[in-house]
Amino acid sequence: MKSSLVILYHREPYDEVVENGKTHYRPKKSPNGIVPTLKSFFANVNQGTWIAWKQVAAKDRAKFQERVTVEDEGNYNVRRIPLTHDQVKHFYHITSKEAFWPILHSFPYHFTSESSDWENFQTVNRLFAEAACAEAADNALIWVHDYNLWLAPQYIRELKPDARIAFFHHTPFPSVDIFNILPWREAIVESLLCCDIVGFHIPRYSENFVNVARSLCDVEILEKEPVPENLTPVGTALAEPEAVTKLCYKNQIVNIDAFPVGTNPQQILSVLSQPEAEERLAQIRAELNGRKLIIAAGRVDYVKGNRQILECFDRLLDRRPELHGKLHLVMSCVQAAAEMRVYTTAQREIEQLVGKINGRYAKLDWTPILLFTQPLSLTELFCYYKAADICWTTPLRDGLNLVAKEYIVCHEGQSGTLVLSEFVGAAVELPEAVLTNPYSFDRMDESIDKALDMPESEQKERMSKMYETVKTYDVRYWADRLFDRFEHTQHEIAADRELTTA
Repeated sequence: MKSSLVILYHREPYDEVVENGKTHYRPKKSPNGIVPTLKSFFANVNQGTWIAWKQVAAKDRAKFQERVTVEDEGNYNVRRIPLTHDQVKHFYHITSKEAFWPILHSFPYHFTSESSDWENFQTVNRLFAEAACAEAADNALIWVHDYNLWLAPQYIRELKPDARIAFFHHTPFPSVDIFNILPWREAIVESLLCCDIVGFHIPRYSENFVNVARSLCDVEILEKEPVPENLTPVGTALAEPEAVTKLCYKNQIVNIDAFPVGTNPQQILSVLSQPEAEERLAQIRAELNGRKLIIAAGRVDYVKGNRQILECFDRLLDRRPELHGKLHLVMSCVQAAAEMRVYTTAQREIEQLVGKINGRYAKLDWTPILLFTQPLSLTELFCYYKAADICWTTPLRDGLNLVAKEYIVCHEGQSGTLVLSEFVGAAVELPEAVLTNPYSFDRMDESIDKALDMPESEQKERMSKMYETVKTYDVRYWADRLFDRFEHTQHEIAADRELTTA
């Protein structure tokens, strides 16, 4: 049976568990993240397909199972693209992370094209496109996700000219002068302009894309609108007052959407309500023994601002000795996979800074920084969020940043303070946070001082407003809104194609 919805995403939507020599494909235990949201779209279709890649050794290729069904989730199948170790290495760990990632996050001095394998990137994208077209019904929606699959839309359009194609960009999209550093810029943009709808988290990213398209292609702007009311139009680093919502290229109407992904408050609070979470939360609070807790959660990556946080914390302890012994910084900074050579220096830098600061200030009964380099369980992480007086999330650049939203949910609009970089997508949704500029020592110092000294009444006022925002524009709202857009554009696409071919 052909599928009416085909989703292309690099991650497999299940946990692969081996029990007694048998492999089981089970729903992910993780209650957050984008995967459960994308899977929820399948509830509205009779049959769907999720397409992802799977690394397979040559010796296992003959017995490789291309299509699997997730247990207890019967309305979609998973079709897997078998890739060799070298294909994965060059597609994901090198080309995606060493060429595309630094450009997307506006760090051109980290960019390298010499070791990138563009031909392999094309091959993998073509494999995804071929699988999508093989699975899709004639009127199916084919929904492609993120920069790893930039080229898939054009291959799909070539194979299936009348396909309905949507694309959502989960990372930032940089300004025209940064993006155009990529030697493959024309091929990437031409592919995205094959879509019926291209989505981004915030209007700044969608406007950057439109400006890149205008610099490289003869596009016509058809519609421009004010930004949605829940997004800050002016006054922050990533604000935009209005954005292009529709353009045309080679008789292809491209709808441009900008709306940030939300989190799932109900599931987060459900985790915190479990007995083991309540017990762990009480244990953390007892261990704190009245000390303030600052939480900084993320992973090893030069774009995440980990060094800037640690340097600021060092200055804080030097500047305010009265805080010694009275606060902890818990940094969950998950180390990258061994194949990610670009992050080796960043990880070494973080570990050295933590060692230096603890070596300088620690006492027998007080270690200023607790560093976790392995992933915390969701229960553990949410308990730290709930216990934390301050969430310090100040990436130099980030597409959205769900950590900020998860922290807000864990506090349910009560006490707590969010210190947030202006250069993350979530900042245009959450102006009540203590916004800061991680590139400035002075702004970083001012923001952490403000957070530490903020009266409880002001904390509650700010957090309650942000909680209403996060509750209202949650992941379900995002999903329903996008699904409505798809249904609406289905009719618009047919009308627009009749118009452009007349």
